[in-house]
Amino acid sequence: MYTLEINIGWIGEEKVTITSHDFEKLQIIQEFIEAQEANDWAMEYEDADELEIEFEEDTEEEELAAE
Repeated sequence: MYTLEINIGWIGEEKVTITSHDFEKLQIIQEFIEAQEANDWAMEYEDADELEIEFEEDTEEEELAAE
């Protein structure tokens, strides 16, 4: 079991603790929080569902073009 304890600036001196059996997930969460902190939580993201739909449409178009 792995534990990530990280300070998040906008909550003051408090810490967030996350526990998981998957170390890679904790690394991803830590990197995400560090990137957010470095950019004052002003980063923009696209909706993952929309990206998946766009990806599926591209794949179908590529399959048709290959035929």
